Amino acid sequence: MKTSLTWIRKYTPKNSDEIVAQKKAINKIKGYISSKNYEKSLLIHGPIGTGKTSSIIAIANDLQLELVEVNASDRRNKNSVEDLLGNAAKQASLFFKGKIILIDEIDTLSGKQDRGAVSAIKDIIKKTKFPVILTAVDAYQDKIKALKKISTLVEFERLNDKDILEHLKHICKKEKVKYEEDSLKTLSLSCNGDLRAAINDLQTFSGDGKFDPSSSDFLLQRNQTDIIQNVLFRIYKTFKPEISLESINKLDINIDKIIEWVEYNTPKEYKKIEDLAMAFDNISLADVFRGRIRRWQHWRFLVYMYQLLSIGISLSKKEKYSSNIEYKRSTKGLLIWQYNMKTAKKKSTAQKLAEATHLSAKQAFKYVDILRFMLKDKKIKDELIKELDLDDSELEWLQK
Repeated sequence: MKTSLTWIRKYTPKNSDEIVAQKKAINKIKGYISSKNYEKSLLIHGPIGTGKTSSIIAIANDLQLELVEVNASDRRNKNSVEDLLGNAAKQASLFFKGKIILIDEIDTLSGKQDRGAVSAIKDIIKKTKFPVILTAVDAYQDKIKALKKISTLVEFERLNDKDILEHLKHICKKEKVKYEEDSLKTLSLSCNGDLRAAINDLQTFSGDGKFDPSSSDFLLQRNQTDIIQNVLFRIYKTFKPEISLESINKLDINIDKIIEWVEYNTPKEYKKIEDLAMAFDNISLADVFRGRIRRWQHWRFLVYMYQLLSIGISLSKKEKYSSNIEYKRSTKGLLIWQYNMKTAKKKSTAQKLAEATHLSAKQAFKYVDILRFMLKDKKIKDELIKELDLDDSELEWLQK
């Protein structure tokens, strides 16, 4: 390595222009700070490694504001929060400039250990003259419901692999690290939108001025993308049971992940209906054994699962397909996360509708979509937003 300083620290954005993507969120944060209206806090939420905390640090530098930062997981109870933030929220900056109060990871608060922390943070938000910014991975947890109610939500979106790839190339150029395009693309895809993890891996495997993951267990540490692709290639392209079974037995990966990969890629490989039907019959049987393992802890069934997902798939075809398919990871997890986020916004909106109309939350959930039509009427839009106390994210979701 050319420097003892970690690249995560070295390439932390110094200003908002250096932040990867997230322009929409950055503009909202700057707008909140410049508005001087701090009756509500700002709650920034989104997946790990998307730049939530580093963005606030960069914006503080941009606006020349003092940053008072505390991690909710470190200062957990009421007394700790008040001791650290109480005076900071009341006193002017030591450097005679503005101030931002940042409370990181509020969704880590839980249990008796954190008793009173939420109420202490609420009091600080109500009393301080400075902007209070909170961060969380999941803003829709019940334990921070009280903070969400007095906050404006700003969502940091999961970074796409192209944005991550360009940033990694930028770092390689700065550090004079040589790389192969395919290797860097693999890293960008494997980090699952976590830029921080990608930069860490880039530094870890960039010895002697070259990014070279092949000499280590890099792919095993991430999601083994290339290794799984090779195994799938052998399974789909062979008729020899010993080759496909040996390949899958060497995989050091959770069986659930193997099923996801096979289930997602088999329809791409097998184009004939009878081959595909036979393959999915074997996948479904493997899933039956998975259920038995979970219910009864009969781990001997794992042998059958491996056989069905390797030999079963290999022998499902009547002939070898010559097409060259790029096997990819299933997007199922991401789609589930997106659905949960969408449902969470609907639930929070329904809860506000329920409180305003004296309905049960279950009944209000059925009527949320009616609000979409009501918001189109300019005469009642402002009144409706005020009555239901809709935050920006809920309003944006309703207007889509």
